[in-house]
Amino acid sequence: MDMLKAALTSPVPRASRRSHPRFQRLRVIGALMVREMQARFGRSAGGYVWALAEPLGGILLLAIAFSLALRAPPLGSSFMLFYATGIIPMAVYNGVQRGVAKAADSNRGLLNYPVVALIDAVIAKFLLTSLTLGVVAAILFTGIIVVDDLYVILDPARLAAGFGLAALLGLGVGSVNCVLIGFFPTWKNIWTVLSRPIFILSGVFFLFESVPAAFQRILWWNPLAHVIATMRSGIYATYEPAFVSYAYVLGVALGLFAVGGWLLRRHAAWLIEQ
Repeated sequence: MDMLKAALTSPVPRASRRSHPRFQRLRVIGALMVREMQARFGRSAGGYVWALAEPLGGILLLAIAFSLALRAPPLGSSFMLFYATGIIPMAVYNGVQRGVAKAADSNRGLLNYPVVALIDAVIAKFLLTSLTLGVVAAILFTGIIVVDDLYVILDPARLAAGFGLAALLGLGVGSVNCVLIGFFPTWKNIWTVLSRPIFILSGVFFLFESVPAAFQRILWWNPLAHVIATMRSGIYATYEPAFVSYAYVLGVALGLFAVGGWLLRRHAAWLIEQ
């Protein structure tokens, strides 16, 4: 909190006033991230460990449960690894979109500072959640590969693409939901109900290529199906999902963020006062 106040109120040297506006946004976003870390995780090392252990434990338990329920994974020989490649992108998407959607509520007091914009809070939530879940993903994948003694040829570019697309999609959906929840608080409950089937219909437990062609034509419009397939192609060298379209996922993610960002700027004062 002290860092945030310093970033918001500290005087700027005369020699650097001309260039200060270029970096003010970065200073504010960085301060908001530190404040969010202190609020969520506390100031002790145990708080940061718990921040990683909580989502890691949830993903791990879910992967174990489904690996026991089903006999053989569609790819490879490890239940855990296959389901982790589906659950992690979903966790990144859900974590980012939920955090961004709550950006106005969780930073309402700070948004009264003239230099803090609502979009700054959104970007800070996006970056912090993405970084945290990135560490969780790295620990989980490494742990599964080591414990199961698997030989895996990783494709870092595709892994990064899958993670980045999941985070950007969460940013787009979350920014729109941030506005909708501000105007219609009931939308939070409606969205929770509407988004539940997405977990099943995104290909977490099956491959896109394994379902009937008629269902494939419908499933293709779900951007998360593209994201999960991209993540899996980064783990399984023999898996080449021909249906994946980066342009489509980026178009949906950035299009939603453009709409959400414009609405956040246009209605920021009203949203802050609610």
